[in-house]
Amino acid sequence: MNDSHFRYVLRLGDDALILGQRLSQWCGHSPFLEEDIALANTALDHVGRARMLLTRAGELEGVGRDEDALAYFRDERDYTNCLIAELPVGDFAFTMVRQFLCDVFHHELYGALMRSTDEQLAGIAQKSVKESAYHVKRSSEWVKRLGDGTEESHQRAQDALEEVWAFANELFEVDDTIADAIEIGVAADLAPIEARWQERVGETLRTATLATPEQAWPQTGGRQGLHTEHMGRLLAEMQSVQRAYPGNQW
Repeated sequence: MNDSHFRYVLRLGDDALILGQRLSQWCGHSPFLEEDIALANTALDHVGRARMLLTRAGELEGVGRDEDALAYFRDERDYTNCLIAELPVGDFAFTMVRQFLCDVFHHELYGALMRSTDEQLAGIAQKSVKESAYHVKRSSEWVKRLGDGTEESHQRAQDALEEVWAFANELFEVDDTIADAIEIGVAADLAPIEARWQERVGETLRTATLATPEQAWPQTGGRQGLHTEHMGRLLAEMQSVQRAYPGNQW
Protein backbone atom coordinates (compact mmCIF):
# COMPACT_ATOMS: atom_id res chain seq x y z
CA MET A 1 0.00 0.00 0.00
CA ASN A 2 1.14 3.53 -0.81
CA ASP A 3 0.38 5.44 2.39
CA SER A 4 -0.25 8.72 0.56
CA HIS A 5 -2.77 6.98 -1.69
CA PHE A 6 -4.72 5.76 1.35
CA ARG A 7 -4.52 9.07 3.21
CA TYR A 8 -5.62 11.06 0.16
CA VAL A 9 -8.74 8.96 -0.41
CA LEU A 10 -9.45 9.01 3.34
CA ARG A 11 -9.41 12.81 3.47
CA LEU A 12 -11.79 12.98 0.51
CA GLY A 13 -14.11 10.67 2.42
CA ASP A 14 -13.78 12.75 5.57
CA ASP A 15 -14.64 15.94 3.69
CA ALA A 16 -17.79 14.35 2.28
CA LEU A 17 -18.84 12.75 5.57
CA ILE A 18 -18.45 15.84 7.75
CA LEU A 19 -20.08 18.22 5.26
CA GLY A 20 -22.94 15.76 4.82
CA GLN A 21 -23.38 15.55 8.59
CA ARG A 22 -23.53 19.33 8.85
CA LEU A 23 -26.10 19.64 6.07
CA SER A 24 -28.26 16.94 7.65
CA GLN A 25 -28.76 19.22 10.65
CA TRP A 26 -31.09 21.36 8.52
CA CYS A 27 -33.57 18.49 8.21
CA GLY A 28 -36.82 19.75 9.75
CA HIS A 29 -35.40 23.25 10.27
CA SER A 30 -35.22 24.73 6.77
CA PRO A 31 -37.03 27.95 5.79
CA PHE A 32 -39.68 26.05 3.81
CA LEU A 33 -40.56 22.47 2.87
CA GLU A 34 -39.01 22.39 -0.60
CA GLU A 35 -35.68 23.58 0.78
CA ASP A 36 -35.91 21.09 3.63
CA ILE A 37 -36.07 18.28 1.07
CA ALA A 38 -33.35 19.80 -1.11
CA LEU A 39 -30.89 20.17 1.76
CA ALA A 40 -31.61 16.64 2.99
CA ASN A 41 -31.01 15.26 -0.51
CA THR A 42 -27.75 17.20 -0.80
CA ALA A 43 -26.66 15.80 2.56
CA LEU A 44 -27.47 12.29 1.32
CA ASP A 45 -25.35 12.87 -1.79
CA HIS A 46 -22.37 13.74 0.39
CA VAL A 47 -22.91 10.82 2.77
CA GLY A 48 -23.27 8.46 -0.19
CA ARG A 49 -20.01 9.82 -1.60
CA ALA A 50 -18.39 9.35 1.81
CA ARG A 51 -19.48 5.71 1.90
CA MET A 52 -17.79 4.96 -1.42
CA LEU A 53 -14.63 6.85 -0.53
CA LEU A 54 -14.28 5.39 2.96
CA THR A 55 -14.88 1.90 1.61
CA ARG A 56 -12.09 2.47 -0.91
CA ALA A 57 -9.83 3.89 1.81
CA GLY A 58 -10.43 0.79 3.93
CA GLU A 59 -9.46 -1.43 1.00
CA LEU A 60 -6.26 0.54 0.48
CA GLU A 61 -5.40 0.43 4.18
CA GLY A 62 -5.83 -3.34 4.24
CA VAL A 63 -6.32 -3.83 7.97
CA GLY A 64 -10.00 -4.75 7.92
CA ARG A 65 -11.62 -1.40 8.62
CA ASP A 66 -14.78 -0.79 6.59
CA GLU A 67 -16.75 2.42 5.99
CA ASP A 68 -18.51 2.19 9.38
CA ALA A 69 -15.29 1.64 11.30
CA LEU A 70 -13.68 4.65 9.62
CA ALA A 71 -16.75 6.84 10.12
CA TYR A 72 -17.70 5.96 13.68
CA PHE A 73 -14.67 4.59 15.50
CA ARG A 74 -11.98 7.18 14.98
CA ASP A 75 -11.19 10.00 17.36
CA GLU A 76 -11.17 13.68 16.47
CA ARG A 77 -7.44 13.90 15.73
CA ASP A 78 -7.76 11.00 13.26
CA TYR A 79 -10.06 12.95 10.94
CA THR A 80 -8.42 14.89 8.12
CA ASN A 81 -11.35 16.86 6.71
CA CYS A 82 -10.88 20.51 5.86
CA LEU A 83 -12.07 22.94 8.53
CA ILE A 84 -14.69 24.59 6.31
CA ALA A 85 -16.75 21.39 6.38
CA GLU A 86 -17.07 21.25 10.16
CA LEU A 87 -18.17 24.83 10.81
CA PRO A 88 -21.68 25.04 12.31
CA VAL A 89 -24.53 25.56 9.87
CA GLY A 90 -25.25 29.07 11.14
CA ASP A 91 -28.12 30.83 9.38
CA PHE A 92 -29.40 29.88 5.93
CA ALA A 93 -27.15 32.43 4.21
CA PHE A 94 -24.05 30.99 5.87
CA THR A 95 -24.99 27.45 4.84
CA MET A 96 -25.57 28.42 1.22
CA VAL A 97 -22.42 30.54 0.91
CA ARG A 98 -20.27 27.79 2.45
CA GLN A 99 -21.98 25.22 0.26
CA PHE A 100 -21.41 27.28 -2.88
CA LEU A 101 -17.67 27.61 -2.26
CA CYS A 102 -17.41 23.87 -1.59
CA ASP A 103 -19.65 22.90 -4.51
CA VAL A 104 -17.54 24.76 -7.06
CA PHE A 105 -14.40 23.17 -5.63
CA HIS A 106 -15.90 19.67 -5.70
CA HIS A 107 -17.15 20.07 -9.26
CA GLU A 108 -13.67 21.06 -10.45
CA LEU A 109 -11.88 18.49 -8.27
CA TYR A 110 -13.96 15.46 -9.21
CA GLY A 111 -13.91 16.47 -12.85
CA ALA A 112 -10.12 16.21 -12.67
CA LEU A 113 -10.19 13.01 -10.60
CA MET A 114 -12.01 11.17 -13.39
CA ARG A 115 -8.49 10.83 -14.84
CA SER A 116 -7.03 9.34 -11.64
CA THR A 117 -4.85 6.25 -11.99
CA ASP A 118 -6.96 4.73 -9.21
CA GLU A 119 -9.77 3.32 -11.34
CA GLN A 120 -12.15 3.00 -8.41
CA LEU A 121 -11.55 6.61 -7.40
CA ALA A 122 -12.05 7.68 -11.01
CA GLY A 123 -15.39 5.85 -11.00
CA ILE A 124 -16.46 7.57 -7.79
CA ALA A 125 -15.42 10.90 -9.31
CA GLN A 126 -17.53 10.26 -12.41
CA LYS A 127 -20.63 9.87 -10.24
CA SER A 128 -19.70 12.72 -7.90
CA VAL A 129 -19.11 15.27 -10.64
CA LYS A 130 -22.68 14.79 -11.88
CA GLU A 131 -24.05 15.41 -8.39
CA SER A 132 -21.74 18.40 -7.94
CA ALA A 133 -22.99 20.00 -11.16
CA TYR A 134 -26.48 20.07 -9.69
CA HIS A 135 -25.18 21.27 -6.32
CA VAL A 136 -23.33 24.19 -7.93
CA LYS A 137 -26.38 25.23 -9.92
CA ARG A 138 -28.55 25.25 -6.83
CA SER A 139 -26.17 26.92 -4.37
CA SER A 140 -25.03 29.57 -6.88
CA GLU A 141 -28.65 30.52 -7.54
CA TRP A 142 -29.21 30.94 -3.82
CA VAL A 143 -26.09 33.09 -3.44
CA LYS A 144 -27.33 35.37 -6.24
CA ARG A 145 -30.84 35.46 -4.76
CA LEU A 146 -29.58 36.35 -1.30
CA GLY A 147 -26.86 38.76 -2.39
CA ASP A 148 -29.01 40.68 -4.85
CA GLY A 149 -32.18 40.44 -2.78
CA THR A 150 -33.27 42.53 0.17
CA GLU A 151 -30.98 44.69 2.25
CA GLU A 152 -31.07 42.10 5.04
CA SER A 153 -30.42 39.09 2.79
CA HIS A 154 -27.52 40.92 1.14
CA GLN A 155 -25.96 41.74 4.51
CA ARG A 156 -26.38 38.20 5.79
CA ALA A 157 -24.76 36.77 2.65
CA GLN A 158 -21.88 39.27 2.84
CA ASP A 159 -21.33 38.52 6.53
CA ALA A 160 -21.29 34.79 5.76
CA LEU A 161 -18.77 35.29 2.98
CA GLU A 162 -16.50 37.32 5.26
CA GLU A 163 -16.69 34.63 7.93
CA VAL A 164 -16.00 31.62 5.73
CA TRP A 165 -13.54 33.06 3.21
CA ALA A 166 -10.37 32.39 5.19
CA PHE A 167 -11.33 28.72 5.53
CA ALA A 168 -11.53 28.25 1.75
CA ASN A 169 -7.73 28.49 1.42
CA GLU A 170 -7.31 25.03 2.95
CA LEU A 171 -9.13 23.44 0.01
CA PHE A 172 -6.09 24.20 -2.15
CA GLU A 173 -3.35 23.48 0.37
CA VAL A 174 -0.69 21.10 -0.96
CA ASP A 175 1.08 19.00 1.66
CA ASP A 176 3.22 15.88 1.35
CA THR A 177 0.18 13.62 1.03
CA ILE A 178 -1.20 15.55 -1.95
CA ALA A 179 2.22 15.99 -3.54
CA ASP A 180 2.93 12.26 -3.33
CA ALA A 181 -0.56 11.34 -4.56
CA ILE A 182 -0.18 13.71 -7.52
CA GLU A 183 3.17 12.16 -8.36
CA ILE A 184 1.66 8.68 -8.66
CA GLY A 185 -1.31 10.00 -10.63
CA VAL A 186 -3.94 9.39 -7.96
CA ALA A 187 -4.65 13.01 -6.99
CA ALA A 188 -5.38 16.05 -9.14
CA ASP A 189 -3.12 19.08 -9.46
CA LEU A 190 -4.78 21.78 -7.35
CA ALA A 191 -3.22 24.82 -9.09
CA PRO A 192 -5.46 24.81 -12.19
CA ILE A 193 -8.43 23.83 -10.04
CA GLU A 194 -7.87 26.85 -7.82
CA ALA A 195 -7.61 29.16 -10.86
CA ARG A 196 -10.93 27.91 -12.24
CA TRP A 197 -12.50 28.12 -8.77
CA GLN A 198 -11.44 31.75 -8.40
CA GLU A 199 -12.90 32.57 -11.80
CA ARG A 200 -16.23 30.84 -11.25
CA VAL A 201 -16.69 32.08 -7.69
CA GLY A 202 -15.74 35.63 -8.65
CA GLU A 203 -18.24 35.70 -11.50
CA THR A 204 -21.09 34.57 -9.24
CA LEU A 205 -20.19 37.00 -6.47
CA ARG A 206 -20.21 39.91 -8.91
CA THR A 207 -23.66 38.90 -10.16
CA ALA A 208 -24.80 38.62 -6.54
CA THR A 209 -23.44 42.15 -5.82
CA LEU A 210 -21.25 40.67 -3.08
CA ALA A 211 -17.75 41.97 -2.43
CA THR A 212 -14.92 39.45 -2.48
CA PRO A 213 -13.31 39.65 0.97
CA GLU A 214 -9.77 40.83 1.50
CA GLN A 215 -7.29 37.97 1.69
CA ALA A 216 -7.54 36.87 5.31
CA TRP A 217 -5.07 34.87 7.37
CA PRO A 218 -5.64 31.27 6.17
CA GLN A 219 -7.37 28.98 8.64
CA THR A 220 -5.76 25.57 8.38
CA GLY A 221 -4.91 22.43 10.35
CA GLY A 222 -7.75 20.07 9.49
CA ARG A 223 -5.57 17.96 7.19
CA GLN A 224 -3.25 17.36 10.15
CA GLY A 225 -6.11 16.51 12.53
CA LEU A 226 -6.11 19.93 14.21
CA HIS A 227 -9.76 20.92 14.25
CA THR A 228 -11.98 23.71 15.48
CA GLU A 229 -13.85 23.55 18.77
CA HIS A 230 -16.94 22.46 16.84
CA MET A 231 -15.59 19.14 15.60
CA GLY A 232 -15.77 17.27 18.90
CA ARG A 233 -19.44 18.10 19.37
CA LEU A 234 -20.23 17.10 15.78
CA LEU A 235 -18.54 13.71 16.26
CA ALA A 236 -20.23 13.14 19.63
CA GLU A 237 -23.61 13.47 17.94
CA MET A 238 -22.70 11.56 14.79
CA GLN A 239 -21.03 8.63 16.58
CA SER A 240 -23.32 8.34 19.61
CA VAL A 241 -25.38 5.32 18.53
CA GLN A 242 -22.46 3.26 17.21
CA ARG A 243 -20.37 4.08 20.28
CA ALA A 244 -23.23 3.03 22.57
CA TYR A 245 -24.05 -0.14 20.60
CA PRO A 246 -20.88 -1.08 18.69
CA GLY A 247 -21.42 -3.47 15.82
CA ASN A 248 -25.19 -3.32 16.11
CA GLN A 249 -27.07 -4.55 13.03
CA TRP A 250 -30.27 -2.83 11.94
